[in-house]
Order: sequence, then structure tokens, then C-alpha cells
Amino acid sequence: MEKKDVQYGSFGVPGTTATFPLFGVPVTTTAVTPFGATTNTTTSAFGMASASFSTNTLLQNETTKDNKKERCVAIPVFSGLPTKLETPWRDAQWSEEQKKNLMKIVSSYKPNCKDVPHARVLLLGPVRSGKSSFISSVQSVFNGRVTNRAMVGSSFNTSFTKKLQSFNIRAQKGEENTRLILCDSMGLGDGEMTGMTLHDILSVIKGHVPEGHKFSPDQPVGTDTAGYVKTPGLSDKIHCVAFVVDASKITSYGKGFTPAFKQLREYISELGVHQVALLTHVDQICQETAKDVSQVYRSPSVRETMNKAGALLGMSTSYIVPVKNYSSELDLDVNADVLLLSAVDHILQYVDLFLQDYTPQKTSGRFVYE
Repeated sequence: MEKKDVQYGSFGVPGTTATFPLFGVPVTTTAVTPFGATTNTTTSAFGMASASFSTNTLLQNETTKDNKKERCVAIPVFSGLPTKLETPWRDAQWSEEQKKNLMKIVSSYKPNCKDVPHARVLLLGPVRSGKSSFISSVQSVFNGRVTNRAMVGSSFNTSFTKKLQSFNIRAQKGEENTRLILCDSMGLGDGEMTGMTLHDILSVIKGHVPEGHKFSPDQPVGTDTAGYVKTPGLSDKIHCVAFVVDASKITSYGKGFTPAFKQLREYISELGVHQVALLTHVDQICQETAKDVSQVYRSPSVRETMNKAGALLGMSTSYIVPVKNYSSELDLDVNADVLLLSAVDHILQYVDLFLQDYTPQKTSGRFVYE
């Protein structure tokens, strides 16, 4: 019997005409994008644009066979924009007092449902978008020093996180742990047989996937999975999904990501789960913000990139918040802490909305979440 190769795009969805080369060498293909959409694109390994890891060089994009002239596209360039706006486009308070207020809000938070002891939030995003770093950064705020609780990898191409890992954010020393659990997962759209599949994402959200499960696209989660939760309770499910995207790579994510995110969000919305987004690495696209994080809402570059993130994810910018994760720093910065805690507060508001909507619906029979 002749053996046929099956190619995979973002989220592990099979296609038949798309071919992803090895080692990031670009080719022009008629690609089957996530969930069956078709598009012509220049693609590298891992289903992403070949220059997605370079922000200072130029891309050479192939055109049609009849026109093989090369054109250069800069990634990303914010020329012509003022470096700082006179009026911030969002209001925020930047002070030690505000940091303490936000820490109190997060540490004293309790889900508004007696059957749910913890708010469970799933972080989803492309490889190296900053999911694990966000978890470690939030924990660092409560630890009072920079720590790396969720281990972060250095590979540009593959997801360092392979398992479902849940992190209960610990409060300050001497206090009870918070009621917030941030769930880390495998990166999206890593390429052939390496990215987290749509089936497994939805299985996590529905509460079927056991803690520590190692994802494998060729072995989807099912009833025969070790530790499979057959009848998950409300406390096992995900109460909010936070998409995480890298501000410095917004223009270089593969074209397949846009329809993929759109369809993924539709599936999640059908479950009644609210979604927000975290725009990471904002300090890498704005020099003023890199110098002083409190300038983030005066930055036209950040505002423009947030609009692009909204287009990529198919969501209003009111759901998107910028953050600056800790990476090479050894000491905390109060303004970065305020931004991180504000993002957590933003997420918890949507957790409460989900629980408010879920409670009456589960008795009326209109809400299907299995």
C-alpha cells in the first residue's frame, strides 16, 4: 500500500496541498490554512512567515511565476509617528499605592460561585509569545523579587511547554494563596505535528484534560487518555481564556493565524467562555516605553500594534491589555508591576462574567458545556 504524507498547519489541522520546508527556508505554496481555509503564502517551518524572528532585517517575498521581481518589506517600522502622545489613550495610575491596591484586589479575590474555589485561566498563544513569562512575572510581583516559577525555553521554533501545567499564584509571605490559577499550555501553530490541536484546546477548556498531561498532536485527548476526566465539574473547567501575542512579531505571524484564531474563538465562544488578550513585549516596539513603562498609554506605536493585534485575533481592543514581562531584570519595577496586576484584574472581571452567566444557564438547560 502506498504511504501518503499528511501535512499539518496551525493547531495541527491536516491539509493536503500545503508543504512546510525544514529549517525555515521559505517557499511559496497554495497552503491549506487552519481548519480548511486556503491561501497563497510564503511559509517556513512551523507554519509561520519565514522572517518572523527578525525585526531588523528585510523580507524578500516571492511573487507569481510570471513576475519574479523581489520586493522588500520592513518589519516592523513605526516611522512617521510621534514618539509620545500628549494625552494618554487609556487612563492609569502609576504609583506604589496603586500597586498595593491592585495586589489587595487580586489576593482577596474570590470567585462569585460557591462551587468554584479557584478561577482557572488558560493562556493560549504562539510559541515564545510570553505565556510562561507572564505567569512567572505575576508571581514575581507577589514574591517581591523576580523569579521564574514557570520555566521558560530559549528555542525560537518549538514550544518549551509540552504539558498542561496549572500555577496557583501564591500571595505574599504569611498570607493565603490567591484564588487564581493560571494554566500554561503548548504553543499554537508550531508546525507539523508539534502544535497544540483544536481538539486538545477544547478538551482543556471543557475540563477533561488531567494536570500534567503531555500533549501530542498524533495522540489526541480521549477517554483512553490516562487520568481523563470523564465528567468534569465547574471547578475543573476553564473560566476565561487569555490569548498571548508578542507585540514585536504582530506583523510577522503567518497569514494562517488570522483565520485560525477566528475559528478557535468561535468554538470557545460557543462554550460561553470569555476571551481577553495580553500584548507582550511592548517595550520592544517603543523606545519611550522601554525607558519608562508608565509611558505605554502615551505610545502611538503600542496603540497601533494593539489595533493590529485586534485584527489578528478578531477582537475589539477593549479586550486587549499591554504587559511587560520580566526577562533579564533582577529587580522589580513598580510601573511594570502595575501593568501586570492591571492585566490580572482585567482577566478576573471576565471570569466573574462567565460564572454569572453560567450559574443560571446550567439549571435552565440552555447551556451545553460538556
